[in-house]
Amino acid sequence: MQDKVVVVVGASGGIGSALVPKLAEAGTKLVLVARDIAKLNELVDLVKEQDAEAIAIPTDITKYDQVELMVQQAIAQFGHIDVLVNAAGAGVMKQFNRIEPQELDQMLDLNLKGNFYTSQAVANVMKDHKIGHICNVIGILGKHPMAMAAAYCASKFGAVGFSKCMADELRRFGIKVTLFYFGGIDSPFWDNVSLKVDRSKMLSPETAANAIMFALSADPQAVPMEINIQPESHLFF
Repeated sequence: MQDKVVVVVGASGGIGSALVPKLAEAGTKLVLVARDIAKLNELVDLVKEQDAEAIAIPTDITKYDQVELMVQQAIAQFGHIDVLVNAAGAGVMKQFNRIEPQELDQMLDLNLKGNFYTSQAVANVMKDHKIGHICNVIGILGKHPMAMAAAYCASKFGAVGFSKCMADELRRFGIKVTLFYFGGIDSPFWDNVSLKVDRSKMLSPETAANAIMFALSADPQAVPMEINIQPESHLFF
């Protein structure tokens, strides 16, 4: 991982903020992406304390022009991109017949279209160098449906579909794609979710970050296509 350029989308969230120090310790050059510039700047300061390089690029990934500009800024700073980690996401959990149009739009815009935009823009850069690794954090509800999660599952199942198609197209360019199906992660994701959940039994962001580091550190010829980790208290088979 030494000197590899890693773009972390959703860097200020639970998984992203747990992953960034690990990437810095591994000697990567970091492009930190989220909407909150204040939190991004705090992460940049943390990375610099670890004697690693990082830049913060505030970006709304639901806006394609902002995604393109983010990639251009990353290339201008570091010259290329080796790794993309898509860890941004949001959830609306309620009965399907009570989901408002704007809530469905929010799920599709961020979890599906935003993920698509970043993957597409970065992959186009990686193709020129014929190497790269795209890590899309899907979540277990991109594989298994759950009551009260119709809009969220729709967005995540869509993200799985395009990711697998993209992986087939990118294989000849030497670009790996890994999908992560984490069970419930105790992160700020749940702060605004009305469902009653026991966050003490969820996976920690640290566990998720370690799994991503494992995938990124795999042998060059190895392709970790899917990683599925769930809390013991709530398993899907």
